[in-house]
Amino acid sequence: MENGFLYQAMIYLSAAIVCVPIAKKLGMGSVLGYLLAGMIIGPFVLGFIGEEGEDILHFAEFGVVMMLFLIGLELEPAKLWSMRSMIGKVGLSQVVLTTLLLLLVLKVLGLPWKQALAISCSLALSSTAIVLQSLGEKNLLNSAAGKNSFAVLLMQDIAVIPILALLPLLAMDSEMVPEAALHSPISQFSALVQTSFVFGAVIFIVVSGRYLLVPLLRLVAKTRLRELFVGSALLIIVGIAFLMEMVGLSPALGAFLGGVVLANSEFKHELESDLEPFKGLLLGLFFIAVGASINFGLIGENFLVLVAATLSLLLLKSTLLFGIGKYNKLGTDQNLIFSLGLSQVGEFAFVTFSFASQLSILDASTTEFLMAITALSMACTPILLLINEKWILPRVGTRERESREQDSIHENNKVILAGFSHYGSTVGRFLRANGVQATILDFDSDRVDLLRKMGFEVYYGDATRVDLLEMAGAKNAIIFISAIEDPDTNIRLIGLLRKHFPHLELMMRAQNRADAFEMMEMDVQHIYRQHLESAVRMGRDVLIKLGFRAFTVQRLAQNFINYDEEALKELIKVKDDKKAYISTIRRTISMQEELLSSELHRRFSLNDHAWDASVIKEGLKEQKEKDNS
Repeated sequence: MENGFLYQAMIYLSAAIVCVPIAKKLGMGSVLGYLLAGMIIGPFVLGFIGEEGEDILHFAEFGVVMMLFLIGLELEPAKLWSMRSMIGKVGLSQVVLTTLLLLLVLKVLGLPWKQALAISCSLALSSTAIVLQSLGEKNLLNSAAGKNSFAVLLMQDIAVIPILALLPLLAMDSEMVPEAALHSPISQFSALVQTSFVFGAVIFIVVSGRYLLVPLLRLVAKTRLRELFVGSALLIIVGIAFLMEMVGLSPALGAFLGGVVLANSEFKHELESDLEPFKGLLLGLFFIAVGASINFGLIGENFLVLVAATLSLLLLKSTLLFGIGKYNKLGTDQNLIFSLGLSQVGEFAFVTFSFASQLSILDASTTEFLMAITALSMACTPILLLINEKWILPRVGTRERESREQDSIHENNKVILAGFSHYGSTVGRFLRANGVQATILDFDSDRVDLLRKMGFEVYYGDATRVDLLEMAGAKNAIIFISAIEDPDTNIRLIGLLRKHFPHLELMMRAQNRADAFEMMEMDVQHIYRQHLESAVRMGRDVLIKLGFRAFTVQRLAQNFINYDEEALKELIKVKDDKKAYISTIRRTISMQEELLSSELHRRFSLNDHAWDASVIKEGLKEQKEKDNS
């Protein structure tokens, strides 16, 4: 019974539900929570799961495959081509330089060159799953560090092709028959033929994606059965993964290529929405399996050697990455995130080490030792990022220098604006155009430098630091505007401002209604949902195009926003009762429509037409005709 599927599922889900919220609450992120859950329930701690943890790891790698497929969907070929400079400049330099440096170190340690090359190629890779998940949770994917990290990860995924094609060539003169020959359909051929199969599989995915998969999805879409479409999406990914495994290639890379090919299709958004839940669940399972696979027995026997090897590897990779970031003019804060975030060994190393072992390039004990280093380095990454965020970044010289400068220059400003990306810059430009100066804070130093060159007085700093807010003049300010995108940061900011600067009038950005509810429960009066006004403005413009009078539409649009804000106050009372929530939504929508309908049919002032350019033009035309007559 204890080895049954339901028992195992209950253990994995329970561990995740307990550990991940605790990790998130402590600011460690979900990745570290999943890893800790795996360690606790693994065979070397509580022993709730046994040796089958390794099998779970192979199954859970499908979550990484799905993630790469969804990333590919986001990257249209034109967008991917536009990134070619960053991918080649940053990504290629990381892969090549890291591989060469590790190869040199391993040769000095006395390893044969074939083993050293196979190991260095594998250790040069970083974890796509951990890096993207960690940066995404901290809302850093669009920062300079996030963009450069993605370029490196993308280059590494591409590099998996030549790496896996290289391994059979390294094993050509091996005296032992590779174990892979018993399993791989193509391993009976020569190494050169196997390599040609690898490149042929990649070409097949690109061609079939355009001429086979899209017509297949169109055919399935005509059935109007969502479950069949979901099944087709899963079949595409499973099929690609199976093809890649047949030729000894990375399934994740094949899925990425398939996603890129389908990025321009009309099914892009449908595929994203259908596969997102599967990706999240399987990625969580992958991280739990990684935690469970950490061999604490091996670590105990070789503790000092393993820890020294892992820390040395992290130091070597992060130092090299920091140098690459410095060469590419990354700010110190962004460079620290970039270099520490990519310093671990990636999940593909499990595949390459296993493949190298099957090809008899590496022996079993060496493979197990390297896999322990890989798992430990992955577990260290969320901790390193947390240390960087909590203790290193607050002491970076740029932040302290610029925050002091804020204090001396902007101490009399009545408005503080946190976050100066697209949303915040719109607010800031509108205020400045109307003669209102604000103290502007932003957490991306590269964006700060760019905005300063554009003429904006923007200061680098983390708005959740009390000392920085004091230097920015929060004690004398009247209004605090948060244009920060991350909901968790905004919630933390509200609590901090209420505690230390209760006199400030708070104006907070919310991504959606759920975020607005959370802020309303904290008694925030001024909440601005980022898509509400723009959506209403679009509807307003449609009405004007259809012949409605401009002033009338302006009034209707403002009334709609007012009614919607009032409806939120009713909905928050029943947000946890699904039945009552739906009933209240139906009632408020009906009421909004009735009120707006009555507004539309009211007799407005005769001056309403003065707001319409078309009416003015008609009036001028009539006046001209009278004058001519």
